[in-house]
Order: sequence, then C-alpha cells, then structure tokens
Amino acid sequence: MAYDAQGKLHEIFDEQQVSEKFRKREFVLEIPDGAYTQFIKFQLTQDKCNLLDQFNVGDEVKVAFNLSGKPFTKNGTTMYFTNLGAWRVEAANGASAGNSSAPRSNNAAQPAASTFVMDEADNDLPF
Repeated sequence: MAYDAQGKLHEIFDEQQVSEKFRKREFVLEIPDGAYTQFIKFQLTQDKCNLLDQFNVGDEVKVAFNLSGKPFTKNGTTMYFTNLGAWRVEAANGASAGNSSAPRSNNAAQPAASTFVMDEADNDLPF
C-alpha cells in the first residue's frame, strides 16, 4: 500500500551500513495535527538513501511511503514492528528543494491535520 505524508523535515540521520548488502537512512517529519504535533520517523533503503541529499532540516516536503509490519517472536513473546519505507521525497507545494533559507509567507497553507493519503495511482514502483 502506498501513502503520502507532508510536513517539515525535523531531523535527518546519517546513512547506516547495516550489513554488507543493506544500508538505510532515517529521517523525521514534523506534521501538525491539531493541538499536537506528530514526529514521524521514516526509513530510506539502498539506492533511495540519497533522496534526502537535496534537502535541509526545515524544508517542507512530501513523502511517498509504504507501510509494512512484521511479527518477531523471542522467548515465546511475539512483538510487532512497523516500518514506514519511504521511496520518494519531493519538495512540497512547488518549493525549491534544499532552500530552507528562502523567505516563507506567514499565510502559507498548513497541511491538513491528517495528511496520510492512500494513492495507488501515484505508485511508481516496478512491481
């Protein structure tokens, strides 16, 4: 399933080489949600790790991601892990990428309280 989220880049982590064949890079998106701001962590993997190179903390971006979950059983106890696997990051509202020092209008529209939108037609994955 493909979803979209829009918000401000709150934190960008360094790329991690997890194993010889697997690398990842995580980032946090700050999303206004009424009185409570949400801080959502996403993960980029393999050749997608460089998608954040053109952006800076504070930039408004739109992220396309897949939602996945897996069970893990240890000592008879099953735990569940959820991952938000980003596969596209682009500047929101036509803003130029990586230009967080550009003047911003105070009248700019804020993203809706719930910005998670399923959009199968916008899925550019090869499978």
